[in-house]
Amino acid sequence: MAKITKKTGINREAWLVRHLFDEKKLKQIPTRNGYGDGLVEAGKKNKNVVVLCCDLTESTRSDEFKKAFPDRFIQLGVTEQAMASMAAGLSLVGKVPFISSYAAFSPGRNWEQVKTNIAIQRSNVKIAGAHAGLSVGPDGATHQMLEDIAIMRAVPHMTVVAPCDYEETRKATLAGAVFKGPFYFRFARASSPAFTTAKTPFKIGRAELYRHGDDLTMIASGPLVYEALLAAERLSQDHGIEARVINCHTIKPLDEKMIVKCAKETGAIVTIEEAQVTGGLAGAVCETLALTVPVPVERIGAQDRFGESGEPREVQDGLGVTAPFIALAADRVLQRKLGNRVPPIPAHILSAQNDLALIQKEVLAESLARAPKKWGGTKPNNTLKSRKNS
Repeated sequence: MAKITKKTGINREAWLVRHLFDEKKLKQIPTRNGYGDGLVEAGKKNKNVVVLCCDLTESTRSDEFKKAFPDRFIQLGVTEQAMASMAAGLSLVGKVPFISSYAAFSPGRNWEQVKTNIAIQRSNVKIAGAHAGLSVGPDGATHQMLEDIAIMRAVPHMTVVAPCDYEETRKATLAGAVFKGPFYFRFARASSPAFTTAKTPFKIGRAELYRHGDDLTMIASGPLVYEALLAAERLSQDHGIEARVINCHTIKPLDEKMIVKCAKETGAIVTIEEAQVTGGLAGAVCETLALTVPVPVERIGAQDRFGESGEPREVQDGLGVTAPFIALAADRVLQRKLGNRVPPIPAHILSAQNDLALIQKEVLAESLARAPKKWGGTKPNNTLKSRKNS
């Protein structure tokens, strides 16, 4: 009988960049740039595409569309609720509206209008949530939108997509323009690895296999797909553990067929997302597996907590969503797969908590250095200027 050779390593049919793990050659591009470029392409293909924005034209990269099609761009100021309602009306007369704002505000602030005016009516509106996840860094917990996937997954008729890099965000924008119905997709502020290509497969509702492996499966979304690939590569090189990596860009509708197949073939799952694990990608995967193939699952993402102020990478480490923590979660899920006992608190969570404590200590020290002694700081009190006569 011929020996069966198991596939390992990067899936060539995914058409990822050749220099995937070469930091010097790998381009770093914000995913939001893909939205801006995709809008212009969509606008050229369809004259009914219009873009609405709430005073964040440059930040959301909607300015590229504004320059190309100024008569099809609407600036509303800080009125996310009105933007959602106006977009619903525009869709009724045949327009394909994209509404652009920070995810913290849309769908964070206008969720009621999204539900009532867009989702219930099945309005053909595309909701672009910029600055999602932790990469807004110093803006802190108020702007680090981690709940958007959960609140949008719960809305009937809503499609939810989290592209992994610049190229996939561009493709998601183009796909959204031809998709019929409510469509939400999120992207980040900071630069991240551009590791997919024009040839990389992308289809709404279908997860993609990026790496072969039979020991466990990593199911990731957004820019953290690259962190999953890094973790899988290190596990292979350092421990001979072969992890399968799936890019699950479409969180709703979930590619249940792929999820079930991976659970049956590898017997262990790690979910990875830059969002709340409750109701997010982890929630979607666990709901599916509970009804089909119950296997051990470990979840990488925000564990029922808000974000933190700091540099983007520091915050990601503080919440334990980067490659080293993914590797720790992989080790834990493999131990559970083998029936071995594991500590009640996962190592990847404990390790992240230690990193977070250091970040908080640094932020506090910086704050005290800027404050006068009367306020508990270290600066002389005479540095505090009175505003009585100003």
